[in-house]
Amino acid sequence: MNPTRFSPWHRLLCRIRQFWHYLGWAFTPPDLEKAGSILNPKQMALFNQMQTTEKHHCLNVLSKLLRAGETQSDLLVAALLHDVGKVKFPLRLWERVWVVLGKTFLPYQVKTWEAGPPTRKSRLKKSFAITAQHPMWGAEMAAEAGNSSLATALIRRHQEPIPEQPKTTEDQLLRKLQQADGGE
Repeated sequence: MNPTRFSPWHRLLCRIRQFWHYLGWAFTPPDLEKAGSILNPKQMALFNQMQTTEKHHCLNVLSKLLRAGETQSDLLVAALLHDVGKVKFPLRLWERVWVVLGKTFLPYQVKTWEAGPPTRKSRLKKSFAITAQHPMWGAEMAAEAGNSSLATALIRRHQEPIPEQPKTTEDQLLRKLQQADGGE
């Protein structure tokens, strides 16, 4: 199932579960060793710039893919770096909550807020612009860190709707990334 087709209530419940899960979680050396075995030093430096919750989320997406038997290196790199664009404008916890609630209860208004610049004075509207635009920023950052064109495309497109029956290899990998990311 395409994660963009989950009901708003399902996404809200997943985010609530994710919030409580993160409160009790801490990194372990094996978690970071796993990331270090997949990423090159420049990519790892990007990964380390992310907020703790983002790192945890990306490691969780990676773990889901590995448990599913995925070994494609570009997919694994994209799993670890798909949210790296958020380092440009880090969101506070209350802003993340606002984004989840807004997407659930104000979906049409959110479309307008997402299109605006992330430098607006309104922190509430700015949060939506950051959430919507971070894939593009992350792709640019990851490309500069030596990502392949495929891993970069997966990062750039990780929130993009794709057809039910993906035809290209890129779309097939994107579907896998979105499925691992979607239950989060």
